[in-house]
Amino acid sequence: MLSIWWVWLVGGVGLLILTALLPEPILLGFALGAITVGILMAIGLPLGASIPLTLLLFGVLSFVAWLIMRRWLGVRRGQVRIWNRDINEN
Repeated sequence: MLSIWWVWLVGGVGLLILTALLPEPILLGFALGAITVGILMAIGLPLGASIPLTLLLFGVLSFVAWLIMRRWLGVRRGQVRIWNRDINEN
């Protein structure tokens, strides 16, 4: 089942829908990773022959998508920001 390209695309779209329903974009990295794996399989990359390789690629792509979103979105609400200098210091 994981070797079929459209399953990855449907799963990614499902995760995008869940991301829209949740207050935080927690699942967006996983959705982008699943959609990217589905597209790579659809254009002919032979990932379906090796399920562990497909899952590894999904994990790596999801992590990279999360890192890019983290850089783009910045610090989350409620996260403590550490100040290295005081505004009164000269």
